[in-house]
Amino acid sequence: MGKIKVAVIGCGAIASSQHIKAYKDNPDAEIKYLCDIDLSRAEAAVADVGSGQAITDYRIILEDPEVEAVSICTPNHLHASLSIACLQAGKNVLCEKPAARTYAEALEMQKAQRESGKVLNIGVVNRFNSGVNVIKDMIEAGELGEVYHVYVSFRAHRSIPGLGGAFTTKAIAGGGALIDWGVHFLDIVMYCLGDPLPKTVTGQAYSKLGKDMSDYTYLNMWAGPPKLDGTYDVDDFVTALIRTEGPTVTLNGAWAQNIGIDEMYIDFLGDKSGIRLQYGKEFQLFSARNGSLMESTPQYRTSDMFQNEIDGFLSCIRTGEKLPSHIDTVILSSRIIQAIYDSSDQHKEMTLD
Repeated sequence: MGKIKVAVIGCGAIASSQHIKAYKDNPDAEIKYLCDIDLSRAEAAVADVGSGQAITDYRIILEDPEVEAVSICTPNHLHASLSIACLQAGKNVLCEKPAARTYAEALEMQKAQRESGKVLNIGVVNRFNSGVNVIKDMIEAGELGEVYHVYVSFRAHRSIPGLGGAFTTKAIAGGGALIDWGVHFLDIVMYCLGDPLPKTVTGQAYSKLGKDMSDYTYLNMWAGPPKLDGTYDVDDFVTALIRTEGPTVTLNGAWAQNIGIDEMYIDFLGDKSGIRLQYGKEFQLFSARNGSLMESTPQYRTSDMFQNEIDGFLSCIRTGEKLPSHIDTVILSSRIIQAIYDSSDQHKEMTLD
């Protein structure tokens, strides 16, 4: 078979730093189009990768029968519409996280995937992380015993991205700290636990520190600079309790808080052993043996998770393998996130049976 011809829609940070590079490094891929509403950004991506055509109209991709695979790396509000359009045009799709702004949009994406028969994977890249997979294997092997609870913390002192811009505009992003950072943490938990079905969700989301944009104090701002005439209507702090058919899960997350501590970790609590995973880093194993408390930092071979994700996407187009990042699995995270926001809005626990 020849190379799989690929298009990337959206040539911003995640595309230029990860997707495009990973396609370039895969011998079975050929980048045909790099698309962005800002032509100069698409042209810069073409110059960087040394191949492909810079375009601004994604419909060129839809109409080209040679294109088999599309990465969608746009702001969240375009995920559903572009994914559906690509699927209906017979393209296989890897859409960056979150799947969509709302659970309803994610369901429409899932429907389009089933009707088209094409691949729709979501960019939950931690499912391709070496350490995360070691933890998943340990849990499945019973090394932690019964995992009865998982605690998640993703919080920063003052880290609201692009204040007043796309990240803080609900109509574009769908939410704030929960849908931006929380989706990664929640997905790791679900994956390592075997994707247990959620039963009930209660949560509260707050929009506090960034609401008065002119008075927001910070040291640095990714995706900045701030647009003080823009919009801030998303959450900068969230807390939730999720009951699944397996363990319970609690989380606390913040883009910004008046506590000068940054924490990014997940605790898996088992009745034999426990694990603390530092997000993007190593993990510690805690246990008791022969009357002694034991702590260790397992060593394992690592590989680039974005390359693994892209390689897996291209491979499953040929083989038909259903990856753990398929919309049918990942949609559980969309359902939980929606339930947290609904619980916060309605001030009650949500039942998902």
